Amino acid sequence: MIFKNKIKKGIVAGLLSLFMILLIQCNSYSGSVQLQNGDLLFVTAKEAGLSGAINNVTQKQKMASFDHIGILEKEGHKIFVLHAAPKGGSQKQSLKDFIEDQKKDQQNIVVYRLKPEYQKSIPAAVEKAQSMLGKPYNFNYILDEGSYYCSDFVERAFSDNHIFKLEPMTFIDPKTGKINAFWQEFYTKKNLKVPEGEPGCNPNGLAGSEKLERVGSL
Repeated sequence: MIFKNKIKKGIVAGLLSLFMILLIQCNSYSGSVQLQNGDLLFVTAKEAGLSGAINNVTQKQKMASFDHIGILEKEGHKIFVLHAAPKGGSQKQSLKDFIEDQKKDQQNIVVYRLKPEYQKSIPAAVEKAQSMLGKPYNFNYILDEGSYYCSDFVERAFSDNHIFKLEPMTFIDPKTGKINAFWQEFYTKKNLKVPEGEPGCNPNGLAGSEKLERVGSL
């Protein structure tokens, strides 16, 4: 009887250990990357459609080809992503759902992190991002105080500490030297002039910041 009880206790202890390991993995979703509060999650760009059009006129480096970005927030044992997306606007989404959304579109997530000397800006940035939740998505990609697009949301969150900077936007196709056809049609349908040269930002531009370091992929 004593021997059987020891076996049962051993089995229970083993199951509990396995459960704890699975629980930790499910909450972190980090794989080989140990996620930290304030990490920036960049989503790889597609080759066509809006994603491809964004990347066509903004890609600066071969290893950085992104069309979306969000800020990771750790809240106890839970992990969220603060971001502005066409579906849902500025929102707080569980990391699990964020990852699943990208997988549905066959897009990958790359983690970037502020270099140590800039880490002190994270608490204020997360707090500011929280204050911007609930605003609609900016489908015009022209800076507006009442709505945000993804990189705009992140740039504003860190703006008090000047982590990123706005730059003149360009919609020029580097292959032709002319306005990208997608963007010309995009703004014509909205009865707007292509905002060439107006201040703005984009995921590829933010990824190219010297204040960030690439950590790995989820």
